[in-house]
Amino acid sequence: MMSDEPTVLFHKEGAVGRIILNRPGVINAFNVQMRDDLFAALEAVRDDPDVRSVLISGAGERGFCAGADLTEFGTAPSQVIARQVRWERDLWGLFGSIDKPLVAAVHGYVIGSGVEIACLCDLRVAAEGAVFRMPETALGMVPAAGGSQTLPRTIGQGPAMKVLLANEVMDARTALNTGLVHRVVELDRLEETSLELAESLTKISPALSAAIKRAVSDGLDMSLSSGLDLEYRLARSIALQNESVRET
Repeated sequence: MMSDEPTVLFHKEGAVGRIILNRPGVINAFNVQMRDDLFAALEAVRDDPDVRSVLISGAGERGFCAGADLTEFGTAPSQVIARQVRWERDLWGLFGSIDKPLVAAVHGYVIGSGVEIACLCDLRVAAEGAVFRMPETALGMVPAAGGSQTLPRTIGQGPAMKVLLANEVMDARTALNTGLVHRVVELDRLEETSLELAESLTKISPALSAAIKRAVSDGLDMSLSSGLDLEYRLARSIALQNESVRET
């Protein structure tokens, strides 16, 4: 059932686009309306030339995102139909198409879709006390929002299998040690620290940040020689752009 209240809030603070998951009463559980609202917010930051970095966080004290809204899943005739509804918009592909730096600020419960959203961001800051878990296997399901692909790419195959198969729960410090997050701070410093990070990324030229993101993301699916060739071409393109700017 759709709500009149937006499930995702969006505003700009300078050159930082702020996206806030906004279902605090259910720990920002991910439902179809949130999918649509998040899709619209991501399109807005992608297409706005004044936005040079993005900060994604969750409203409320209990957590960033508690995963898929199982009450909504339960209203569908089957899991297949429920998941098909979520696939009707390629939200995860949209994340990948954004060439601006994406920062996730996570706290409390970071479950299922919450982990997957965080993994689609470039940098992640966690509050002390954050709890990370991928419960799909325990529920008899394969992760279907990118978790089986993004988590191994983020923390490596071995640690990812412990989370995906053995249902391992990670605390913030373990997440830091595995590379799932890049920094852990006290909860009352999470917003300030993550916003400072997002603001620092706005100082990088859009062409340069886009080139670095493309070199890394595309290069992961290439042989080393092809990846090095891509890096060379991107580096040369940025160098030529810099020369052109200096000459004008």
